[in-house]
Amino acid sequence: MRKVISTDRAPSPSGPYSQAVISNNFVFVSGQLGIDPKTRIAPEGIVEQTKLALQNVKSILEASGCSLEKVVRVGVYLRDMSLFKDMNDVYRQFFVKDPPARTTIQAILPGDYLIEIDAIAIKD
Repeated sequence: MRKVISTDRAPSPSGPYSQAVISNNFVFVSGQLGIDPKTRIAPEGIVEQTKLALQNVKSILEASGCSLEKVVRVGVYLRDMSLFKDMNDVYRQFFVKDPPARTTIQAILPGDYLIEIDAIAIKD
């Protein structure tokens, strides 16, 4: 089984990819930037961009019938590792109990974006 997920509560893809795909009870959420879904504008600062990126992931998961509580793995891509502590403080607010496995790496991101986050969740 393969089902493409799309919602207007998260930014529409800017390239040839889906917001998420469900396959074999897993939801694979594409990388989400810290941008407003309607304006596609990123606020200044890692705190606000992290909030938006995670909110975008959450909205896509909800559109798939899933939730942050079902996330088993997260990938965090930071422009600069000096942003790690502030990103982590925000991240902790979204994954309060039993957080998923996570990888955080420094990456070259387009434009002025400071963060991109992808996720894999289990869909019951």
